[in-house]
Amino acid sequence: MAEYQTVFKRYEKKYLMNRNTYAALRERLEGLIQEDRYGLHTICNIYFDTDCYDLIRTSLDKPVYKEKLRLRSYGIPGDEDTVFLEIKKKFDGVVYKRRISMKLCEARDYLAGKAAPGGKDEQILREIDWFRSYYQPVPKVYLAYDRVACFGTEDPELRITFDQNIRYRTDALDLAAGDRGDLIIEPGEVLMELKIAGSMPLWLSHILNELAIYPASFSKYGVCYSHYLMYEDMPECVPTPEAWYTEAAGMDCAKPIAAGGALFGSCSGNQDPYHITTGGIHCA
Repeated sequence: MAEYQTVFKRYEKKYLMNRNTYAALRERLEGLIQEDRYGLHTICNIYFDTDCYDLIRTSLDKPVYKEKLRLRSYGIPGDEDTVFLEIKKKFDGVVYKRRISMKLCEARDYLAGKAAPGGKDEQILREIDWFRSYYQPVPKVYLAYDRVACFGTEDPELRITFDQNIRYRTDALDLAAGDRGDLIIEPGEVLMELKIAGSMPLWLSHILNELAIYPASFSKYGVCYSHYLMYEDMPECVPTPEAWYTEAAGMDCAKPIAAGGALFGSCSGNQDPYHITTGGIHCA
């Protein structure tokens, strides 16, 4: 199996733009960045979460620390193709990503509770095992998109990706089941992600300013959940908006509220649980 980078530490900034702005930007970046050897390719992901979507609900509250688990492939894999199990954390604006590679059939077995295949980074495996033990995550959403990945001509550490046709589904949660899905952005829209180890190059900052391209708060899984999944097949543990207020009175919720591996307090009596917890509503 080929060697792959397993540990990443960087800042990530995102920019959402229309087709015309994207074309203008690519023209301005000509000679300054180069496409990697993969060209336009499809990235497929399975995102894992609790039954009540606690991880993405916590993430949308923009805490100082957040984490997520996903299974990723480059293209639609077969059972013997390589996939990546990734744990991604963000603390104080810095993104840390650690991943292990394995065959798709091995990933299925491992996520079903069998032992991990040998020869993997033990530290990363321990982190993933702890995450799975603590959150008890299950497959929740499939997300795919068509990506062009580039790097700086003078600075190969500068990474810029352009994603189109970002789509999701909540059935057939298997990477081998094709890349179909419903769009979560408008046709023709492009999500640019800037991945840097430190500060943005001055030349890039000038280009973005001249084209009026500004950072956007955009999480693919977050947009998918908040726009399409929040009230669809709502589990009992997540109240509807009306319940936040109609059911809050007279409640006795002494159980601590857990989010992101930390305790954020508890709620009781007539307090409004929506304003008490930054980790999602556990007491309504």
